[in-house]
Amino acid sequence: MEPKRPLRVATVQPFTADLSANIAEHARLIRIAGAEGADLGVFPELSLTGLEFDALAADPGLWLAEDDPRLEPLREACRAGGIHAVVGLPLLEAGRRYIGTLVVGPDGETVATYAKRNLHNSEEELFDTGERQVIIDVHGWRLGLAVCLDAANPAHPKELAEAGAEVYVLSALFSEGQEDRLLDQVGVAAGCGMWVVLSQYTGKTGGMAAFGGSGVWTPGGDAEVRLGVEFSEWAYATITA
Repeated sequence: MEPKRPLRVATVQPFTADLSANIAEHARLIRIAGAEGADLGVFPELSLTGLEFDALAADPGLWLAEDDPRLEPLREACRAGGIHAVVGLPLLEAGRRYIGTLVVGPDGETVATYAKRNLHNSEEELFDTGERQVIIDVHGWRLGLAVCLDAANPAHPKELAEAGAEVYVLSALFSEGQEDRLLDQVGVAAGCGMWVVLSQYTGKTGGMAAFGGSGVWTPGGDAEVRLGVEFSEWAYATITA
């Protein structure tokens, strides 16, 4: 593993109407974050499609494998910006369907995929359950990946921390009225001694209204940076030892 150095992270809460528009918007945002010196850009749960389960059930064309050529603009943007990107997508992998995370590295190659391990009842008919924890190394830091309800299971961040994760990277959707729940879940992960980087939605998706609040928290739970309810391009923070 490379020597640890300060890690500049960016979290965003974007949303546009369809898959091709979202890929283009993600690529634009990745280039912005890279130009601002970010090492890592984090997007919400299912950020390429939104939580539009009816559409996902009806349209096989919305599902993506990690090597799907439609993702090439994201890879090009990571190469141009020299940045890692954590993107949410409906993931096809070995014949199974997941609420997935794709991590693309600064060389444009796939660093890892992760499948959400804790599903809501409404998700179980459409998606398979992930079976493994994923930790990636970025500039000497060990980053554990999480998606939404994962963080509600205290065993999830605890297992990652015990496996050596130093940063809990959470892509999520918290709907209006759930701010206390968001802060409680961030607090559990931060209480395990990890930094927490959260990207979630603002506005509506899947019939739900989200309130924003993406941000970065220090170990122990203090907010380093926090977005409001507005659509925002990026909020930046630097993670240090």
